Amino acid sequence: MLEQIFIRGFQREALEAAHKGWGVSCIIGVAAAGQEISTRPFQLVTGRTWKGSAFGGWKSRDQVPQLVEEYMAGKIKVDEFITHRFDFAKINEAFEVLHSGKG
Repeated sequence: MLEQIFIRGFQREALEAAHKGWGVSCIIGVAAAGQEISTRPFQLVTGRTWKGSAFGGWKSRDQVPQLVEEYMAGKIKVDEFITHRFDFAKINEAFEVLHSGKG
């Protein structure tokens, strides 16, 4: 499965990178009002799947505040999973760290 945040122009490339027959591309996040995504129908009829998710499937009005409260209370551990922080300009370095197993 390919996951990506909603950055204009990358949705189609992510779908095309998904494997024919069973590949899944998941767009994570919310686009600006009026933004559209497009692809050639061939990409879908050959078995690729396009999915979308905001807040990881959590209901924003009811569940996200609860999630934040649990994080702030220390019930949900998140910080321990962050090993590095990179600016977008250093994305290649970030992938090198990821592929080296250090991230």
